[in-house]
Amino acid sequence: MKTEAKRLMRGSEAIGEAAIRSGCSCYFGYPITPQNELTEYMAKRMLETGRVFIQSESELAAINMVLGAAATGARVMTSSSSPGITLKQEGISFLASMELPCVIVNVMRGGPGLGNIAPSQSDYFQATRGGGHGDYRTIVLAPASVQELFDLTRDGFDLADEYRIPVIILADGMLGQMMEPLVLKDTPIAPEELPEKPWTLRGAKDRPSRFIRSLILDVNLEEEHNWRLYRKYQRIERREIRFEEYFTEGADMIVVAYGTAARIAKAAVKKCIEKNMRVGLIRPISLWPFPNEKILDLTKYAGHFMCFEMSMGQMVEDVRLAVQGKAEVSIYGRPGGVVPTPAELFRVISRTYNKILREKKA
Repeated sequence: MKTEAKRLMRGSEAIGEAAIRSGCSCYFGYPITPQNELTEYMAKRMLETGRVFIQSESELAAINMVLGAAATGARVMTSSSSPGITLKQEGISFLASMELPCVIVNVMRGGPGLGNIAPSQSDYFQATRGGGHGDYRTIVLAPASVQELFDLTRDGFDLADEYRIPVIILADGMLGQMMEPLVLKDTPIAPEELPEKPWTLRGAKDRPSRFIRSLILDVNLEEEHNWRLYRKYQRIERREIRFEEYFTEGADMIVVAYGTAARIAKAAVKKCIEKNMRVGLIRPISLWPFPNEKILDLTKYAGHFMCFEMSMGQMVEDVRLAVQGKAEVSIYGRPGGVVPTPAELFRVISRTYNKILREKKA
């Protein structure tokens, strides 16, 4: 593995460079803030490497271009921000049903509606519940640094191909815009170096014809198809859970946060540790599959879980399901694009922690 010196890169550019190095041969997108830097970066780099870049006429066109390119076996990516991802949902449902691999980047902004271009985490439900129609899932990865934006995008292409599934990289306006040192710790792959995919549609001159579809009118065949997808999702749930722990062992209280919120939470928890408070942090990296078993296991120490989200509270529902009633769960959220400071979160954690201590003494 070749390791290069550190570069100072913007988050959106790190995603784009990861896609290039993963052998992405097609990018289709439509401009929307705060992810335009990614589209701009891909326009330059795809041209430099002789690959396909198309600024489509709409988000609907972009996601259907993704579908067509994925059916030929190309590694393909699209990106947008919250309202644009909403417009892509029908296409994502088609991609999931047709088992076409791709990477979809959502640099979240404040909402609902057009909202604003400030960082937010209010698309959690949309990403982890499928977002479109029908019984389907997408793998959802939540980076918390520029390095992870790069690493998880690379992983996303591999996971998409392995499971024939759309993979969503769920970032936000702060991660997309921030600049941090990045180590390009990999060996770039050219599209022509990728292994052949035996299911693709590239003409049937030397083989029997095949087809990829999502329209299955026979109810028994449709049910069989859905059960097969479900078994695939079960395999993903067993194999692809990712999370980070920070001072969780023996903690009385655990903060749960992802992405940008987790960066803020880690600084607040560090302050708690300095104050001899038994507070830890768990950071889900895969939002689907969600680390249910790990969170349940932590209830043997912790009697309280506080979800910190840059929304009114969405991931908190998964945490409540995960603890199975064996611990209290609360939520502290800041919706609309407001990014709280670690000091603010430390004060909130302290109030809850002191309440826990008083109840223990009582």
